[in-house]
Amino acid sequence: MRRRLLALVCVSTALVSACGPLSGGTGGRQTVTVWLMKDSASQDFLHRFTEDFEHTHKDLRLDIRIQEWTGIGPKVQEALSGGAKDGPDVIEVGNTQVAQYVEGGRLTNLTLESMRDWGMQDWVPGLAEPGQDNSAQYGIPWYAANRVVVYRKDLFEEAGIDSPPRTRDEWLSATEKLDKGGNQGIYLAGQDWYTLSGFIWDEGGELAKENANLWQGALDSRAALRGMDFYRRLQALGEGPVGADEEHPPQAGVFAKGKVAQIVAVPGVAQAIVQKNPALKDKLGFFPVPGKSADRPGSVFTGGSDLIVPRNTGDRDAAVAVVAALTGAKWDTELARTMNYVPNKTTLASAVAGEPGVAAMAAGAAHGRATPSTAQWAAVEADNPIKQYMTKVLKGADPKTEARRASQRITEQLKPSLG
Repeated sequence: MRRRLLALVCVSTALVSACGPLSGGTGGRQTVTVWLMKDSASQDFLHRFTEDFEHTHKDLRLDIRIQEWTGIGPKVQEALSGGAKDGPDVIEVGNTQVAQYVEGGRLTNLTLESMRDWGMQDWVPGLAEPGQDNSAQYGIPWYAANRVVVYRKDLFEEAGIDSPPRTRDEWLSATEKLDKGGNQGIYLAGQDWYTLSGFIWDEGGELAKENANLWQGALDSRAALRGMDFYRRLQALGEGPVGADEEHPPQAGVFAKGKVAQIVAVPGVAQAIVQKNPALKDKLGFFPVPGKSADRPGSVFTGGSDLIVPRNTGDRDAAVAVVAALTGAKWDTELARTMNYVPNKTTLASAVAGEPGVAAMAAGAAHGRATPSTAQWAAVEADNPIKQYMTKVLKGADPKTEARRASQRITEQLKPSLG
């Protein structure tokens, strides 16, 4: 899930691809092993960070090892269980993955540091909340990315739309004006459940709710149904396939053909669009997904990474020092500028204000959310009843009936494993 969201965000051309250490340290220091994911940070950033960290921590040496996303789950689980040789002291994980790693008490509780030293009250919610378990903080927010509206500035101007919409009603009105003359007002695939999630959250609904430590699907609530109804109305103002998601076909390719006014995507998709159609280079703009009122953008699914510290680390203080440095204001904003990410705190949004796409992302991230914080959520995505529900509604089925069926299926998939 997280790989899909971030795949088009990375903009560095000199990314780390090796799995060996990056270090400028010498002997006589305590080694701190850090696992970071491929493409999360550029090689130049990592070298600069390592040099600075080792300069300010004379007793520590960094051993940064780059990992592939493919197959990382079992590898992390082995490391947490103590089975990995030269195991890591700090690990980067997807924000929605923390729940599956926290089970069994194998992560270090970082609540005290988060409250006392790291300003957790300002963290981007979509990163911070998935890192919690029973009010304890295990995952420390590092960087975020989320969807915005990518639009054709020239088509907006031709339709007499002077500025991007700020409310849902304005968005519908503008999209209706754009959906003419052979153009699609918006290309929105019928199974883009990440975008639907934001509409549901804006209405006060949830994908699933926890009650007495048991999770239940919640698509059939009145609030969630209102979110689906808005999705239906918006999706109808284009020709997105009702039986497919945004990757089938890839919406960047559809947009590049020149007949689409808007898509909902991470800003990095603009690069793919321009590669396919260079004539659109100066015609693309970005704005946050509109909310119900003009005073705040809409809720969005937030992807990104948290940093965790295994309980079996050989040096808790050293691991905490690395986390503090990587997620602190200095290096977190530097990473955001380098990689076009959203910083881990809403108070750092000004650091990326100069890049329109990232600025739009940061505005949305302030109201970002993540999927339900349960290790069983992976089972929901594996055979996604939300997608099936959306397609049936868009084909004319009764929303209440289909929402009830999908919610029941989600409840079954979220039952704790007895194995």
